[in-house]
Amino acid sequence: MSLPAKLQGNLRIPVVGAPLFIESNPDLVIAQCKAGIVGSFPALNARPKELLEEWLKRITGELKEYKAKHPDKPVAPFAVNQIVHSSNDRLQHDIDLCEKYQVPIQITSLRAPDDVVKSAHRYGCLVFHDVINTHHAKRAIQAGVDGLILVCAGAGGHAGKLSPFALVAEVRQFYDGCVLLSGSIANGASVLAAQAIGADLAYIGTRFSATREAGASDSKKQCIVESSGEEIVYTNLFTGVHGNYLKRSVTAAGLDADNLPEADKSKMNFGSGGNTGAKAWRDIWGAGQGVGQISDLPPTSEVVDRLAREYEAAKAALFAGQPVPTRLPVAAE
Repeated sequence: MSLPAKLQGNLRIPVVGAPLFIESNPDLVIAQCKAGIVGSFPALNARPKELLEEWLKRITGELKEYKAKHPDKPVAPFAVNQIVHSSNDRLQHDIDLCEKYQVPIQITSLRAPDDVVKSAHRYGCLVFHDVINTHHAKRAIQAGVDGLILVCAGAGGHAGKLSPFALVAEVRQFYDGCVLLSGSIANGASVLAAQAIGADLAYIGTRFSATREAGASDSKKQCIVESSGEEIVYTNLFTGVHGNYLKRSVTAAGLDADNLPEADKSKMNFGSGGNTGAKAWRDIWGAGQGVGQISDLPPTSEVVDRLAREYEAAKAALFAGQPVPTRLPVAAE
């Protein structure tokens, strides 16, 4: 295990809530951290950019107060996601605010985060970087990141094509630092499985889209509940980067989900999409293949409670040589 000291003793279970574009907000982040997992949000969710400072004040203040009142409970740190790409014209503004408010963790995406790392390490912030292959992993290591987020096949939103069994094993051949694993993780047994194949933390997104605190529309939340893993579409049409989306939202936008064209990369846009009239993530909804395991819309605290019970039940079953339950009976909840 390569868990950074900042996380040791502050997690109920080894889980990071992935930043959800549009959907992650202070309510969700605070609920995740209070429940004992890392909560995160994209800096770009705070619009206009001046709103980011208000969010940081609120999150840091409420978590500090909660921790003071509950010294015996694990209260996790939070993270801010930075899009390190030329299309993000407010990146330096957001980096500076994270330094001002001593944000504990920054999650970086799309390009090597050299400038983010320099700022973050000045005040002891951890930087975890999204990668989909070993080439990107090695470049991120050169930049000095503190951990790699392996975004594997089946993950929601922008995702790679490699199986976690392939990518984790290859990365572990040259990297012994902190590894976070993303891709269809929606129950506690899968969290344990992520650790079993060499990851330190599970990185979970779609399960938290379908919670009361998440800022997803009611229509999207219901679509997640009703969809199966077979209804996830993998395409680069909407942003220029391959990602996974709910098929029903693609169809509702008037597109043939089974015959989508390749993206016009000259209109690459990582915010709201730039290749069709229907915009990711407003109209075309990102989600992972784990949707088939999601059947309700509970509060975040209940999701974490379930994950923790399932995680412990999976460990107990393995040690006892019994079949591992992937979902506990409702009566046990």
